[in-house]
Amino acid sequence: MKRRILGVNVSNRMEVSDKVQKLLTSYGCSIRTRLGLHEVDETWCGPGGLILLELIGDITEWERLEGELSGIPGVEVHRMDFIDK
Repeated sequence: MKRRILGVNVSNRMEVSDKVQKLLTSYGCSIRTRLGLHEVDETWCGPGGLILLELIGDITEWERLEGELSGIPGVEVHRMDFIDK
């Protein structure tokens, strides 16, 4: 079984968060786990963020999601693949 983790670095959340959210929702059946990280405290919210995605299902869907995310300006995607032995 192959597992893929995508690390999605969003450099300006305020400008692209709607596009990223819409895209992640459209691929919701391929996302098992989603974790969002960004700098925030009581008085400040950082402009960037990191999203970690654990993908399941069809590998071609994974590749489409990765390609579409990478096509959004200010979004950088890296992947980690694991194969159970």
